[in-house]
Amino acid sequence: MHKPLIKLSVIAALVLSANAAFALEYRSVARHGTVLSEAPSNEAKKLFLVSKGMPLELLAEQGDWARVRDKAGGLAWLKKSELSAKHTVQVLREANIYKMADAKSPLLYRAGKDLLLDLQDNTRTGWLKVRHRDGVIGFIRIEEVWGV
Repeated sequence: MHKPLIKLSVIAALVLSANAAFALEYRSVARHGTVLSEAPSNEAKKLFLVSKGMPLELLAEQGDWARVRDKAGGLAWLKKSELSAKHTVQVLREANIYKMADAKSPLLYRAGKDLLLDLQDNTRTGWLKVRHRDGVIGFIRIEEVWGV
């Protein structure tokens, strides 16, 4: 095998293994009124306030700060202490919550757009087991939420 071909094979293997190791990581906001900032600094421009439970995609960490993306794709920074490990999802549009991971099972309720639900389990079958703040546990299709 020629040297350029070997180099290309090694590079391709590294790229593929890096992509396989990459996984999206989500956190939720720990407190109501959490400030999202333009930069990782207390003096940075404040962009907006977010509510407790809002899911955010964790992109990077820098000291006490975390770079995040919201459902709309907006990028911002917040203090890591303002994030919770609790996993929530946000309903994208009105969606059905079923008793079982099957659209033929009994309908428990209709979830409105932007409703926050606690993620209980990702069944890896296209269904998520979720819990409403009132305690009702059911299943929703993965494509109907953001935060997974």
